[in-house]
Formats: sequence, structure tokens, C-alpha cells
Amino acid sequence: MTTNKITFLLNWEAAPYHIPIFLAQTKGYFKDEGIDIAILEPSNPSDVTELIGSGQVSMGLKAMVHTLAAKARGFPVTSVGTLLDEPFTGICYLESSGITQDFHSLKGKRIGYVGEFGKIQVDELTKYYGMSPEDYTTVRCGMNVAKYILEGTIDCGVGIECIQMVELEEALKKQGKDPNQAKMMRIDTLAQLTCCCFCSILYIVNDAFLKENGAKVEKFLSAVKRATSYMLQNPHQAWQEYGNFKPQMETELNRKKFERCFAYFSDSLYNVPRDWEKVTNYGKRLEILPPDYEPNYSNAYLTWDEPKEVEDPLKAQQLMAKHQEECKACGGYRRLALA
Repeated sequence: MTTNKITFLLNWEAAPYHIPIFLAQTKGYFKDEGIDIAILEPSNPSDVTELIGSGQVSMGLKAMVHTLAAKARGFPVTSVGTLLDEPFTGICYLESSGITQDFHSLKGKRIGYVGEFGKIQVDELTKYYGMSPEDYTTVRCGMNVAKYILEGTIDCGVGIECIQMVELEEALKKQGKDPNQAKMMRIDTLAQLTCCCFCSILYIVNDAFLKENGAKVEKFLSAVKRATSYMLQNPHQAWQEYGNFKPQMETELNRKKFERCFAYFSDSLYNVPRDWEKVTNYGKRLEILPPDYEPNYSNAYLTWDEPKEVEDPLKAQQLMAKHQEECKACGGYRRLALA
């Protein structure tokens, strides 16, 4: 038996920032493009690039650093677009843990991480701070970093501002505590990267599938671009429609996550060349990429105009940090306007 369905693998179970993919399905945008998509959810996020790279799945989502490392390890994948652009990533903790913004405060602590590269990033930082991996204990947590922090299984863990940090803040509120006791030690600041793009969530494709089905990939991206534009223009309605299709989204916690993800959604879907250059160099520094590695992305399947890159990306990051603090305090669907 054969099928014309295009298999698309999420980077984890359905989450608030997956909304454009599901809206493209429920609103018939994929059908309008003449393609049929089967959306899959993995049981282990670390399997995603291997399954796509080996051709068992056609397309999917993965962070930039994982996408680079996948091809370097022999799993041929290419990023053809961006879903979530530069979400702040770092070591999340509670003030009660005794951890501060000083990396040395991690000495003797149990540090959780989602997958392999979280541990690599933390261990690499020790070179800059006169410590060694023996100075702390690392614990692989999958997507349960916030849960394990709250349970006391770990003292801190690698997460992103619009997901794990929201989980910690909302848990503190339920306990009658100040949500600002949840803190993040940002990895980009610790590593002096001047960007958070290593955790940008990308649309990735198996290279053989891309070569043979470029027109289908172009149609897929057109559909999710249409869904993204609809969501950005109609966030309340879009969230309601997502909840109708995915009832597990209909919680206050997930709505808060969606609000915090809202500013990170890429409205153009374009891969940003400057970000890819930075993260490729970072991957070489982490020794997960060879010295001569060329980044594996393409904007050739996006049929609309490419936006101009931000002139001062560091300033943009600073403005985004302030913007997200306002979103945390006041809620709502807010986008950062950069001239």
C-alpha cells in the first residue's frame, strides 16, 4: 500500500507554539494547496532529527542547534523556514534554591536538561567560569524540567522563557508566592553569543524528500504562512479554534504560554542568515560541528519577499526582554515593533 500523505513530526507533544501547523490543517489551508499532511507527535524529542534524517518522516520541527548537529552526524536535513524566532533560553531556577545570576552558584547543584545538547552547552560554559562538569550533577529530564524543579528532583534546568518559565511562574502563583521568584540565567548571555537563535524552532525537511518534492514543500510553507498570518491578526479566535481541535490546550497555563510565545512567532518564516552564521560558529565552539561545516538551510521555498534583517540584533534582544517582562506582568497578545 502507498499513501500521498506528507508526514510531519512535531518536536514534542502538541504545545501552544504549534498552533500554525494545526490551524493550517483545521482551516483547510493544506487542502487548498492540494497537499495532505499527517501531523505526528514523538514520544521522545531526541528522535526527531533521526527519524526525519533517515527518511522515515518527511518533515518536522527542531531547534537550530539540533538541525545543524543532525546533518553533521549523518542525518541529512535542511531548514526551510522558521516557526519560533529566538525564544530566550537559559537555566531556569527558583530564588529559594540559592542559585543566582552568577554561574559559580551552580556548584554542587543538580542541573536538568531536555536532551543531549543542553548538557553539552552547560558543560562547555565551565571553560569560561573555571569549573568542571564534576562540580555539579546533570539530570536528563526531557520536557519535564519545570516539573522536576518544583518537585525538588533538580535545583535548576535548561528551558525557554515562554514555556518552562511560565510553568514555574504559574506554579508559584498557585502557592501564593511571587512569580518573580522564578529566574533564568540566559545561556546566550553566559556564553556571550549576542543572540538566542540557537533555540529558534525551524521547519526541517529530509534532504531526499526535499529534492524530489520541492513543490510540495513550497505549498506546505505557503499554508503555514497563511495560518501564521491569520493567528497573528486574530489571536483570540485562533486560540479558540486550536482549543476546539486540541482540547488539552484549553487551560489557563497553556493560554499564558501562548501569550508569551506570541512575540517570538516568525511572521515571514525566513531563515535569518546572520543567525545561522552565529549558531554555526557556536556549534564549532561546542565541537559538535567540524571546522569546515556549512549551515544547512534554504529560503528558496518561500515565495514572498524576504524582510530586512534587524540592524542591531543585540538591541533587539534587549527590547524583547523588556517586552516579555511587560507581557508577563500584563498578559495579552503583544508583538514587538522594530523599526
